[in-house]
This record gives sequence, C-alpha cells and structure tokens, in this order.
Amino acid sequence: MIRVIMGKKGSGKTKQMIDMINNAVQTEHGNVVCIEKGNKLTFDINYQIRLVESSQYDIGSYAALKGFVSGLYAGNYDITHIFIDSLTKIVGGECDNETEKFLDWLNNFGEKHNIKFTITISDDASLASEGIQKYF
Repeated sequence: MIRVIMGKKGSGKTKQMIDMINNAVQTEHGNVVCIEKGNKLTFDINYQIRLVESSQYDIGSYAALKGFVSGLYAGNYDITHIFIDSLTKIVGGECDNETEKFLDWLNNFGEKHNIKFTITISDDASLASEGIQKYF
C-alpha cells in the first residue's frame, strides 16, 4: 500500500510524483489527496486533486502527521490515494528510525482503510535502512 520514492535533491522525484498524481486522478475510483510543503505543485497537478499545503497546519512531527492523515480520512472516507511530497521536510527531521516507524504505521493504516500512499523523501537512497527500502 506504500511506495517510497527516495533520492537526492534534483533527482527527478517531484516530476515522477506529478506524473503519478495526474495519472491517479484518471484511474482511482475515489478521492486523491496530495500533501506538500510550499506551493510548488499548485499549477502542475490536476485541479481535481485535493492539494494540502502542510505548513498551514503546523505539522512538526510524525505524531502530528499521523493525526493529520487520520483526520483527513475521518473527514472523507472516499480517499483512495494520498501522496506526500518531501516527507522529512514536512515533519522537520531527518530520515531515521522514526521515519521507518511512521512508514510502518502508514502501511498498516493504508491496509486497514484501503488507501494507497506514495511518498517522496529527499535523501540518498543508498543510506536508507532496510525498513525503509522495503517500500521502494
């Protein structure tokens, strides 16, 4: 239920995600949400995608992001795919053990509620732990 796209800045992660988001609006049978930090995707993605700019909601930890994702779903049971662009920038941390725990939680949440997640992380993919690599 989770796919992680990881690479250094400038490696094409966002472009790949934009293509996947615009494709999802055509193929998904429910609502598609994209969580980003900043307004860089506003003009690149289809207007039917619910675009959420995370800095408006003071998300500063993985616990806060868990609550945010849970709240999104509680408010709209028709969500079938959530894209999260630049995960570590949203929570203000590094790619570490907490990231791995969050991805495991997100995977369980997605399986339970039939939601797919696609996430980008700006970091060297070769440095990712096995727990993160299993989502590549």
